Amino acid sequence: MRDYILRRLLFLLPIMLGVSFITFAMFRLIPGDASHLRCGFTASSECYEQVRHELHLDRPWYEQYGDWLSGVVQGDFGHSFFTTLPVSTELDRRLPVTGQLLIMTVLFSLLLGIPPGVLSAVRPGSALDHLARLVSVFWLSVPSYWLGILSIAFILNWFGWVPPQFARGYVPFFDDPWVNLQQFLLPSLVMALGFAAGIMRLTRSSLLEVMRNDYIRTAWSKGLRERTVVMRHALRNALIPVVTVIGLQVGGLIGGAVIIESVFNLNGVGKYALEAILLRDLVVVQSIVLIFAMAFVLANLAVDVAYAWLDPRIRYV
Repeated sequence: MRDYILRRLLFLLPIMLGVSFITFAMFRLIPGDASHLRCGFTASSECYEQVRHELHLDRPWYEQYGDWLSGVVQGDFGHSFFTTLPVSTELDRRLPVTGQLLIMTVLFSLLLGIPPGVLSAVRPGSALDHLARLVSVFWLSVPSYWLGILSIAFILNWFGWVPPQFARGYVPFFDDPWVNLQQFLLPSLVMALGFAAGIMRLTRSSLLEVMRNDYIRTAWSKGLRERTVVMRHALRNALIPVVTVIGLQVGGLIGGAVIIESVFNLNGVGKYALEAILLRDLVVVQSIVLIFAMAFVLANLAVDVAYAWLDPRIRYV
């Protein structure tokens, strides 16, 4: 296992290099650059050339890419084209926001997805099973951004309450836990519902398949309690495909954070990425895509490690 993890970490370097270059190249294939947004599309060519020179956009692409990449290796992601602030400073301020949002979303997804899936599989065809399946289809069909806007309008009109982040910005958990939870409870719950519905359906189908295996029938024949059979013998094997899907959904969670942070006014990396894309702030976009790609690769590495814990028979060579 140790050798496998080390090999995966070594493969991380060429993956990150490829992601950084593709991101760098894709934005330069699109006509226009940051100078058009700063000067305006009706400005003179002299204004474009001056801004391009100030932003070093008139240099060859390989020099721009090399300078940015060498800075990344040293922990310097460059400076924003528009705010002129160091990108690393903004990331230090915004990463805790996105990190807490994603962690709470994953926790809510597991809590709202796995227990109903288990209960639905243990009692197939029951009223609880039909209700869980109906609710899961409903949440899968509802866009999270629409649900977020609707939830804000509902609590504002019916309770006169506005999430604290709209008035005072982000409050760290250790500064004021109650205010912090008020800021993140609703957005993380809204983003988790769709993912929880998918986890619930997969848990149900996977557990139903495992419950038909011979070793489960053997456990029943020994007179073991239902709780023991389901939780100790069946659920661990049934969770392997669920863990796989959770690892693959990290990309969807990151993409969802871009929208949810904008809807709920959370100044995280997702909102920062959206603002940078709209402004064609290439340095910021390149840095954020690189961080998101690294998070996705590391999450899937954690999934592979979790396989060996769930099923000791799995070995990596």
